Amino acid sequence: MPEGTFDTNIPYVVRAYEPQALREALRKMYVIRKFEEGAEASYMRGLVHGTMHLSIGQEASAVGACLGLTDEDKITSTHRGHGHCVAKGADPARMFAEFFGKETGYCKGRGGSMHIADPSKGNLGANGIVGGGLPIAVGAALSAKRLDTGAVTVCFFGDGANNEGAFHEALNIASVWKLPVIFVCENNKYGMSTSTERSTSVASIADRAVSYSMPGLSVDGNDLSSVAEAVDTAVARARAGDGPSLIEALTYRWRGHSKSDRNRYRSKDEIENWMAKDPIPRFATTLIEHGLMTDADVTALEAEVDAAIEAAIAFAKESPDPLIAEVTRDVYTPGSAACTR
Repeated sequence: MPEGTFDTNIPYVVRAYEPQALREALRKMYVIRKFEEGAEASYMRGLVHGTMHLSIGQEASAVGACLGLTDEDKITSTHRGHGHCVAKGADPARMFAEFFGKETGYCKGRGGSMHIADPSKGNLGANGIVGGGLPIAVGAALSAKRLDTGAVTVCFFGDGANNEGAFHEALNIASVWKLPVIFVCENNKYGMSTSTERSTSVASIADRAVSYSMPGLSVDGNDLSSVAEAVDTAVARARAGDGPSLIEALTYRWRGHSKSDRNRYRSKDEIENWMAKDPIPRFATTLIEHGLMTDADVTALEAEVDAAIEAAIAFAKESPDPLIAEVTRDVYTPGSAACTR
């Protein structure tokens, strides 16, 4: 084979990453799936209050986008952000503790499902506001550029957010200032119950990149390798000082918008067709076909994750509740002298 070429039959991630990194990527995909299934079961048993937004079926976009990031690189997340947390290195036990409202949770039980943050890993937090993470990501990227840290920010958002004003403002100023930010739209076809066909004027959200003088690419969001290749290319561009990129990851959520969603706007056939494109066995098959794992390895890995999730739920159940006397701790109101730390 001539120098500088490669076998196109070998997926990008197999060429670009060490086997251990790819096995860890599969483990994280299983953790996301099992975590969310465990969270759903806990909700049904009354252990979790409020609502939650599950990303079951979207694991490849989260893990693929974060595969090449370091702890110094930042992400901003969404109300459907459990997968992003795990992909960026969060501990499922502390995540469950947060869900259960316990002191050992990432936000000491005060954030819940939609507001988990872990700055130590570069996770600036999930956000219950549609499009709310977009301007935050731009601010983080501006900080990295001004301080010359070399860090990039990956901004996750859903297809519904691409029609928010914050989306257009964020992409515009990021392009004007050539900020090191990668905008990753997880297009799962529905903003609550409204399809993108009914809500969005362009056929591909990635096409909107041209309005802001940045590269735009639409990829198969259920193929970890395709997502990783697109994001890695955008990250390299951002680190080189060439500014932002927009990536659309086409994927699908198997569950409804939230736990209160009766899911009547989607056909059974549509859901089953997308479930047949499950990203986890798809990536596992890739690793097996290229000799990086065996069927037995994959089975053992899944069992290991099952045990870890069971232990994480037990940790959350046994963790202490926050003290009522400290209800105002870490709560800040501008201009108030009554805030406590």
